[in-house]
This record gives sequence, structure tokens and C-alpha cells, in this order.
Amino acid sequence: MRIEFFGVRGTAPTAPRRGSVYGGHTPCALVRTSAGTDFIVDAGTGLVSLAKSPAFSRRTSLRILHILLTHFHFDHVSGLPFFPEIFRAGADLRFYSSGPAAALRRRLEEFMTGPYFPVEFKATPSRKSFGRVGRRPASVGGAKVSSHPLHHPQGCAAFRIEENGRSVVFATDTEHGPGGADEGLAAFARGTDALIYDATFTPAEYAAGRKGWGHSTWAAGVELARAAGAARLVLSHFNPDHSDAKLGRLEDAARRRFPRSLFAREGLILRLER
Repeated sequence: MRIEFFGVRGTAPTAPRRGSVYGGHTPCALVRTSAGTDFIVDAGTGLVSLAKSPAFSRRTSLRILHILLTHFHFDHVSGLPFFPEIFRAGADLRFYSSGPAAALRRRLEEFMTGPYFPVEFKATPSRKSFGRVGRRPASVGGAKVSSHPLHHPQGCAAFRIEENGRSVVFATDTEHGPGGADEGLAAFARGTDALIYDATFTPAEYAAGRKGWGHSTWAAGVELARAAGAARLVLSHFNPDHSDAKLGRLEDAARRRFPRSLFAREGLILRLER
């Protein structure tokens, strides 16, 4: 299984500075299984970069894409209208969320329509289907995919993708509880090879008025990774106000507490192999 990150910021994209380490796009990642199935997790502005990436653009024949949407806040869907595959007649786009398929379709149609965008979602030539991923693992493209509800305003879902004895869990937007690690999420992520987790705030920022905003910290991510027995912790969904220098210091702090942790960045590739 191969995971590549194309957007790791939260809330809003940031203008890239020369030599930017972590990048400025909002959430999007590509998971390619050993069988060659492509999963796109979230459709933030990083989706535009994904479409231009060598690993993706070389696949010019009929393509099936499984697109998992954790929720519908703008930073997680704003790249969709600018994704070339939407406009390609040969593309087969299969969208999934943790809610009803009909609601998923309706929300995407409402998002990409006039007067907000000149081409309506339902008028684009790609083939589209809509499905629901629940808590029980379901077979999708030869992999097992499941979801778990997260603590986030208006709802959000974590996704777990399992294939060939390896797994990855995306928990992009969630808030930890007063007792520390979310026990339900820890159980969902039990034994995963890679846990991708929300690190929007520092612990000090969170304590100084961000409780109830639906986001977490790198320190809570460390607690969760330990509780889940995760092999690796990948922190993401960074605050747009945090500079590369600040993120670097926070990454060092996370590694001191959990050596198998790192901060996601655009272009980062993880390979989960036996």
C-alpha cells in the first residue's frame, strides 16, 4: 500500500513560500493498494496537485477512482470543481461518505452549481456513483473500508483502509475528549500501520479558547497512537497560521514523546509493506 499526501493544511489554503517544507494545500491524499486500486481521501485544494502528479497523470486509460469524503466543509471539497477527471468522459468516479448515498449526491450537486461555479456537477461527463461506508468493513476495490464517527461540528468520519495485511486510518478533523484519547477511535485504529490525525492546535492554543471547535493537538495524537497501538503516527491538518519553523518545532516535540511520529507534508510518500 502506498500513501501520498497532496494537501495537509486545514481551514484554508496558505500561499506557498519559497522552499515551503509542509505546503499550503488543504486535505487530499492518494492511497494506492498493492492491487492498483486508487483511493482519494478528501478533495481539498491538494486535489489539483494530485491530478498533475506523475504517479497519477501517467494513468491515462479508463480509470476507476474511489473518493472518500470525510465531510463537506469547504477545506475538504474545494478542489473538486477543478479536478480534471470530473470533466473526462472516460473517468469512473465512485464517491463515498459515512452517510446516505442520496445525501452525498445532493451535497455535491449543491456545492458545484450556479452561481458558485459555471459548470454544474451533474452536467459533467464523467461517470459517477455514490455509496455509503459504514462501521462494518465493506469490500471496495479489493480492499476493506470502514468508517467511524468523529467529534466535529456538523459531523465527520474517520476512514480505515485495509489491504494485504496492512492498514491506514485517516482521522483528519476531530476533537479529543477531556479524558485524553478517544477510546472509540483508539479501538477503530487498533493496530493500524499508519494513523493520520488532526494537529490543528498546539496544546496551549487549545486550552486558550479552542475547546469545542472540533480540532485536536499533536499531544492528543500521541496519546491516541499509544492507546491504539499504532505503528506510526502521521500528524496533519495544520493551522494555516503556523509557519514551517513552528511546525518543525512541534514535530520535534511529538517525536520526543512518540519516536515513530512525523508531520505530513505535500509530496510525502509512505509505503506500507509486509
